[in-house]
Amino acid sequence: MTITHKPCRQSAYHPGAYQFVFAALQHVQDNLGRDRQSEQSGHVSGRELLHGIRDLALQHFGLMTLSVFAAWRITGTEDFGKIVFELVEVGRMRKTDDDHLDDFVGVYDFRADFDVDYEIDTSTAFREQSPTF
Repeated sequence: MTITHKPCRQSAYHPGAYQFVFAALQHVQDNLGRDRQSEQSGHVSGRELLHGIRDLALQHFGLMTLSVFAAWRITGTEDFGKIVFELVEVGRMRKTDDDHLDDFVGVYDFRADFDVDYEIDTSTAFREQSPTF
């Protein structure tokens, strides 16, 4: 997926969800060393984008991810696919012939990844520090 700049029509999802998809796309492109200016080398698959969405959500929202996504009316990975394909439809993202909405269905379980399996990293909070005098 790559970004273009045109206005988006009304949707079933909160505007923040669209902004987050764009941020996740840039996050993935940067992490994978993709050229954001190039349609060919900047392309990100649906699965790659979803993994970036998960990583970015955990970084930004932590245990609040499910609540944020619920407020945006997003309940599963397929909702992000619908957002992406809405953006493709209005010309704000591009896809290849190999990109399909099915690529976004059931990629991971929100409850498992953002709640049950979520672990808070306390390693720095409880690290013993030498007193400074």
